[in-house]
Order: sequence, then structure tokens, then C-alpha cells
Amino acid sequence: MQLKGKNILITGASRGIGKAIALVLAKLGANIAINYTSNEAKALEVKEEVEKNDVKAIILKADVSKMEEADAMVKETIKELGSVDVLINNAGITRDTLLMRMKEEDFSRVLEINLTGAFNCTKAVTRPMMKQKAGKIINMSSVVGLTGNAGQANYAASKAGLIGFSKSVARELATRNICVNVVAPGFIDTDMTDVLKDDVKESILSNIPMNKMGQAQDVANLVAFLASDMSNYITGQVINVDGGFVMQ
Repeated sequence: MQLKGKNILITGASRGIGKAIALVLAKLGANIAINYTSNEAKALEVKEEVEKNDVKAIILKADVSKMEEADAMVKETIKELGSVDVLINNAGITRDTLLMRMKEEDFSRVLEINLTGAFNCTKAVTRPMMKQKAGKIINMSSVVGLTGNAGQANYAASKAGLIGFSKSVARELATRNICVNVVAPGFIDTDMTDVLKDDVKESILSNIPMNKMGQAQDVANLVAFLASDMSNYITGQVINVDGGFVMQ
């Protein structure tokens, strides 16, 4: 599986799953545009690691929830790398609390980043991809978008919305040879899950058939497949990376 010469834009790529994706794709030969919101130092660290694979890397500061910034980011990627062959909408936040305690701003901000951000970036790449009559768009959802989860009404809504959005866009762009798919990670060992208490983690593990949390690498491996030419006849699909936690 090779991605040599592919130009890939990854939102939220300065840490966690986004960083893991960037490194896996770079090892396969892709040039990487690394989006970040505030931590430039972390983004530069990822850039340095990516460039060890003898590929190009750029960093792009942008708040994906703002259309003008998303559009400028895509234009800068095309200017610096030549094209956007693959877009990975990975940027996301959580503001967990029970519904009765959730502030309106906590609900709206999660949707702005997780869902509106994906809309903004996808819209920005659609015209360039249609012109080149090829492209891959990979949207990072969550199994929570399929099952719901107490204390995550905002996050679950954003991730469920992303699935419906992706299926609709997949139908719109299929005739232009643009594939749109969704990756739905389960409980992955990242900063987001590090904050969970031990008893909560044990409860989660008891419901995972493989009895272990996933690694960011597990998610990145699937993204690499979907970004490659090996997935050219796959579109509109939701694929879980969850150790069997959700079986449909």
C-alpha cells in the first residue's frame, strides 16, 4: 500500500489520533499538511517527524469552525503542495457533562468544531477535487455517534451528524470519482481517554470483546487504507475501529 506523491490535509493533526495518522501516511510516501488551532510547538514537532520520511510537510493554523479560515487553509495547501488529494476531517473537541448541566455554549461549540468544521473543510476541497476528478474525504466520527453515551449529548450529536453528512456527500460526489467514508473509533488510548477514572475504564473494557483499548495506530492503519487506491470502490461507509464494542 503506497501513497507516494499524494498530498493529504489532516485537521487537528498536532496530537493524538491526528498525529498518528500523519506519521503513518508519511511513512507510506504522502506529503502532509498539518492543521492545528493553537499549539504551534506541537505542530512543528509533528512536521519534523513527518519530514524524516523524505516527504514534504507544512503546518497550517486555522479554526475549522470558521469558513474563511478553512477555505484559506485549503488554498494554502494547494499553493504549497500542488493539490489536496485526501482530506481527513479529524479536528474535534469534547465538553462532557450531563444534559441538565450542559450550557448552550458547550453544546454549540462542540458542534461547531466537530460537525460544522467538517462541513467547512469538505466544501472548501470539493471544487478542487471535482476539477481533478479524484479525491478521498475521510471523516473521523466515533462509536458514540452510533450508540450515544451519557454525558456526551453534544459529542454524540456531532458525531452522528457527521455520519449523515458523509453519506449525503458521498452520494453527491461519487460520479466525480471522489470517495467519502467515515472512521468510527471506539475507546482509543489517547489524551481524551487518559482522564477517565480506573473504574470507568474497567467498565468500558468489560464491554469490549477484545478486552483492551485500541491504539491510535489502529485507527491510522484504517485511514491509510481508505486514503490509498486500494479503496477506490468504497464510499459512503462507516467502519468501526473498536475491538468489537459495537456490532451491527
